[in-house]
Amino acid sequence: MQITAAVMREKSGPFVIDTLELCNPRPDELLVQVVASGMCQTDLHARDGYYATPYPGVYGHEGAGIVRVVGKEVRKFKPGDHVVMSYPWCGACPNCQTHRQSYCAHAFDLKMNGTRADGSTLLAKNGTPVYSAFFQQSSFGNFAIANERFAVQVRNDAPLELLGPLACSGQTGAGAVFNVMQPKPGEGFAVFGVGAVGLSGLMAAKIAGCNPIIAVDIHEHRLALARELGATHTINHSGRTDVVAEIRKLTGSGVRFALETSAQPPVFREAVEALMPAGTCVLLGSARSGNEVSFDMPFLQEDRVIRGVIQGDSVPQEFIPKLVEFVMQGRFPLERMITFYDLADINRAAQESSTGKTIKPVLRMPH
Repeated sequence: MQITAAVMREKSGPFVIDTLELCNPRPDELLVQVVASGMCQTDLHARDGYYATPYPGVYGHEGAGIVRVVGKEVRKFKPGDHVVMSYPWCGACPNCQTHRQSYCAHAFDLKMNGTRADGSTLLAKNGTPVYSAFFQQSSFGNFAIANERFAVQVRNDAPLELLGPLACSGQTGAGAVFNVMQPKPGEGFAVFGVGAVGLSGLMAAKIAGCNPIIAVDIHEHRLALARELGATHTINHSGRTDVVAEIRKLTGSGVRFALETSAQPPVFREAVEALMPAGTCVLLGSARSGNEVSFDMPFLQEDRVIRGVIQGDSVPQEFIPKLVEFVMQGRFPLERMITFYDLADINRAAQESSTGKTIKPVLRMPH
């Protein structure tokens, strides 16, 4: 079938809206009519060659839509079901076998190679392959192919155009809190960077009853939104403020939990140094290979924990429906961070996301 999609033809070039051919779903796959897709920094990293994903390519990995066709071996879905398409995993490596699929040994290839696991592509232009299967979905188009294992059914009365970001940024930030930190009411929490991931973590911390909740960022409009969503204190990381000293002034001994989303070494060190004894810092940002941070050894010996987390340490089929319930209850107001764009305006969405004007761009697909 022919679809409309945003194509990246060359490194750091503009997205081009084009008509492409989409293959038929295989027996274990779904054809999904994409209603909307979040745009994440990972998509822009792929655009800029950070992951060596081939060109021309179609990105997008926060897709939400309606199942239109199911393969003959599909048992969990039927046409008309509403789904969020989440991250891929091989199902065979030791981590997948122990329900740690967010740390799948083959996840990087499945996400970034632009093909299915067997090397086949999903999209073509006049018979010439276009690299797709980005996160095994490529949701920057009005239709996508998803494997049954990576799709998550959500309740049909939920606002589908809001739910795509739960596939990555939402479950990454909220999962780090609910699945990894598991804070008790009254425990202190600080988040460094209140983009979509950081705000998702902040909203989860509010639901968990953390206090204080401290938000750190360089954009005042993001800090203002953080206060509205549950931050008890905000700190503008302007370069003139000693952030660690300010957090210790607010808390006494530091926070029990720190969430670091920027992956900038100086900021990551601040997040760790803001911990109280027996505190935990979780790194979520996409750290570049070779970036290093040093810490004082006696400081770490006081039972402080530093760990990285991918995709919120979550099993999407279990965790995303829980987040949808919070959305429906008004306790996880995703809409407050979202700015909608038509697919045709994808380059404006990318530019406004990169400058920090927009927190979470969501692309509405043409019908």
